[in-house]
Amino acid sequence: MKEFSSLQLKIQLSDAIEELGFEQLTPIQEKAYPAISSGRDMMGIAQTGTGKTLGYMLPLLQGLAYSEPTDPRILVLVPTRELVVQVVDNVNAYAKYLNVKTLGIYGGTNINTQKKAVAEGVDVLVATPGRLYDLIVHQSVSMKKCKKVVIDEVDVMLDLGFRFQLNNIFDHLPRKRQNIMISATMTDQIEAFIKSYFKDPQQISVAVSGERLENIEQVSYSVSNFYTKANLIAHLVEDKEEFKKVLVFVDSKRNVDRLFEALPSDLQKETVVIHSNKTQNYRLRSIESFNEGRSRIIISTDVMARGLDLENITHVINVNTPSYPENYIHRIGRTGRADKKGKAILLFTSKEEEYKTAIESLMEFKIPILDFPDAVEINHDLIPEEKPAKRESNNPHKKVEEERGAAFHEKKAKNQKTNQGGSYRREIAKKYKKPKTRGDKNFNRRKKK
Repeated sequence: MKEFSSLQLKIQLSDAIEELGFEQLTPIQEKAYPAISSGRDMMGIAQTGTGKTLGYMLPLLQGLAYSEPTDPRILVLVPTRELVVQVVDNVNAYAKYLNVKTLGIYGGTNINTQKKAVAEGVDVLVATPGRLYDLIVHQSVSMKKCKKVVIDEVDVMLDLGFRFQLNNIFDHLPRKRQNIMISATMTDQIEAFIKSYFKDPQQISVAVSGERLENIEQVSYSVSNFYTKANLIAHLVEDKEEFKKVLVFVDSKRNVDRLFEALPSDLQKETVVIHSNKTQNYRLRSIESFNEGRSRIIISTDVMARGLDLENITHVINVNTPSYPENYIHRIGRTGRADKKGKAILLFTSKEEEYKTAIESLMEFKIPILDFPDAVEINHDLIPEEKPAKRESNNPHKKVEEERGAAFHEKKAKNQKTNQGGSYRREIAKKYKKPKTRGDKNFNRRKKK
């Protein structure tokens, strides 16, 4: 592996890298540096935790000439607000001794404040597609000087439905520019996007999805249902010496909350949760609490944890077995970083066993199944997703509606009255045998006849 000293970096950049304690380039950094420095479009396939951010920012900062900050010259697009904050912090650390102004913009905050910040000048703009598109529509940001564009975690962006915003952002960029795309997987959507906007990109691949990471020990448990999984997790993480920093993946926001509520109160005090229904400040505080060691366990969904720099994770626990095998590789890649040892635990039900088999087929590795601990209580309660759906006997494709509960009671007597048109209309009807209306000009004339 090459050392950073071999790259002949600017002295300011070299000093910052040395202060951060980086000595040797990771494989993605070693391959990306010459590719990006050449000015050619690049497509990088790399898993989380391989040093991608420094991989694309190092050559971009090295080639960035001094200039008073006005309009953005480098654009980095990421899928979530947490990643914006993280990338901005990283760029500021790399460019500590450079005269480079970095700004992060994302939704959920005051757009007028961000308009003012952009107007004050920026060199490196880190943004989520939705908020950047809003600023472009409001004509609050000009991308005419932006000649370097990075799309990080592009597979997540497309999964989140950002294709429309990405298309419109690219239509406002200069035609002559360098495009850099980073992804953990290659899909048909990504290939279509590359064909639309990239020109003969160089493709580099490091730790491609499906490659088993040798420094991560993998084990699994066969568990009957969700709440029994919660009991098993509570039992395992009691060992604080073994389970020092634990990342727990759950398939949905609702189940993240369910799992947290199912944990004993003493474990809840050591646990934080992250999903998109939590406020921005809460999520940032949760990440900070976990990284600084005030919290030992973090429960998250795939999208929210993707790409976040969660430090020194010793264990990754998969509460559900991902239906896409690649997602399992992404999840467990959060531990065992920087040549450290990590451990991944997979919990699967009988219905999820086929997903486990698909994962093992992709990795060409059989995940060992451990005996279920006798000390763990089997909980027979089922979450709604686990309950069997009732279906009509003559139409098995149609679900039978559940019986109405107590909310559907008989109306009170005062609410059982019917609308009879008002007392005035009823009294007039009795007297004249028909309703009298103000608009009937011929009413009196007909009466006279």
